[in-house]
Amino acid sequence: MLDIQLIRNDRDAVAAALAKRMDADELTQALDAITELDATRRSLVQNVDAARAARNARAKEIGQAKREGRELTFTGELPDPADFEAQLREVDEQLRDAMSRIPNLPADDVVAGGKEANRVVRTSGEKPAVDPVIPHWELASKLGLVDFKRGAALSGSGFWIYTGVGAQLEWALINYFISRNLAAGYTMIMPPHLVLPAAGRAAGQFPRFADDVYHTNDPSGLFLIPTAETAIVGAYAEETFREKDLPFKAFAYTPCYRRERAGSHSDERGTVRGHQFNKVEIFQFVTPGQAQQAMEEMVAHVESVVTGLGLHHRTSLLAASDASSAMKRTLDVEVWIPSTGAYKEVSSVSWAGDYQARRAGIRYKGANKGYVETLNGSALATSRVFPAMLEHWQQPDGSLVIPDVLRPFMGGLERVTPPA
Repeated sequence: MLDIQLIRNDRDAVAAALAKRMDADELTQALDAITELDATRRSLVQNVDAARAARNARAKEIGQAKREGRELTFTGELPDPADFEAQLREVDEQLRDAMSRIPNLPADDVVAGGKEANRVVRTSGEKPAVDPVIPHWELASKLGLVDFKRGAALSGSGFWIYTGVGAQLEWALINYFISRNLAAGYTMIMPPHLVLPAAGRAAGQFPRFADDVYHTNDPSGLFLIPTAETAIVGAYAEETFREKDLPFKAFAYTPCYRRERAGSHSDERGTVRGHQFNKVEIFQFVTPGQAQQAMEEMVAHVESVVTGLGLHHRTSLLAASDASSAMKRTLDVEVWIPSTGAYKEVSSVSWAGDYQARRAGIRYKGANKGYVETLNGSALATSRVFPAMLEHWQQPDGSLVIPDVLRPFMGGLERVTPPA
């Protein structure tokens, strides 16, 4: 959530930044509502303070009169602070809700627009030379790696089952990501997959995107996490880090559960888009002065993990409307999918500034103090890496060479061949 002082002190600058990702009418209405609620709140705070001061002054006056043996007569009732406090609580809640619906301010180098305005920063590796390429969804079925039919019969469209060597490959990818993140100094955590609504609000996913997650009927509001980012932010809510302990680097492997539009187009077939997929998420809590270096480090780390798999990829700076509304700056690492002639995102490394920390009440103290800043990134999402790996490492005979970095997690297996 934004600092209300930004809107109070320079509304025009806030409006200019948010215009990169909000409709003009929606933006004006939102800022007008916040400005009005903020003014009402400040007036009520003054009324509460004045009512308390008047009651305190009256109490002192009565006490002084008793000590002097005098009697006092008063006309009229003093205002009751409780009346203003009840109104203040209601306005506070309305203001928090209005503020929580405002997205983060994009960084200065983030341009307005959607995917069409994304800018490629760099590319790495060479496109694979297999021609003709067997589409990943066909190769996965031919090699017995993924059972799409049984997955759909079991859970519906947008679900699949990794089977046999395919399940081993999926787990090898996860182990590879975990090993690389540990080597980079990240602390591994294993959070619950069901969390309370406060975690969704803290991460900036609620209330704007509450319909995109799977909710339970539990009275507490438990829902399935759409990403481990939600759990990591929520786990440290209302905590204060010691400045000397920052940056704090954590990561988690979890399945992710999302109400996705499972596509029928060729670039979304197979495991590219689904309602449940595996992801390893890296996260950093930093001071404001550490944020830029942390983002550069995280992007380089993700790129190196993708490079280790031998996958051609590029890195793009996202335009404001293509990035998550909670993030001020996002760089996507995208792998090449030969069968579709397109790049697909396998990691979004994002910097939220203090937007999430304000929502979650996460601070730091030491020589300096304030809200921490947060950064997150996929390292990596397997459902996109898996198809890219199938298409990059397939052979003309229809077999699949397993990347060197995965073989230690595959019992030394080097190749997957079609069943006889």
